[in-house]
Amino acid sequence: MTPLRALLHDSHFRRGARDMLDFAPGIAAWALVTGVAMAKSGLSLPLAVLMSLTVYAGSAQLASLPLLASGAPMWVIWAAAFCVNLRFVIFSAQWRAHLGHLPRARRLAIGYLLADLNLIAFQRDWPGARRERGQVPYILGAIA
Repeated sequence: MTPLRALLHDSHFRRGARDMLDFAPGIAAWALVTGVAMAKSGLSLPLAVLMSLTVYAGSAQLASLPLLASGAPMWVIWAAAFCVNLRFVIFSAQWRAHLGHLPRARRLAIGYLLADLNLIAFQRDWPGARRERGQVPYILGAIA
């Protein structure tokens, strides 16, 4: 069995994916709000898609839109997005206890895909700071 196939059949992976379904309506609504805000701000479809792919977190996108529309300098837009996303620094400290043993490249890839709701779902099952079997497959399922 290939590593990917083994991961897809792992019960922790499946539970992580299933747990995120609870949040799916809220995620869809947030994506819709952000998309409508981008359209109303005058961004073209290609620019809106580019912003969705390059600006991490819908809250940073929403904070950037009025600044873009007003012609603010790029450093102000970057600073606003940076401040909004500072919460991820706090999240990364929480994840370190569970992901610190992984190679740096893998931690960076997983870290880029993690969000607020992944941490909430993960904390329900593993509230402590100790590393346990099944945590990494669960996280991968939650971001799948």
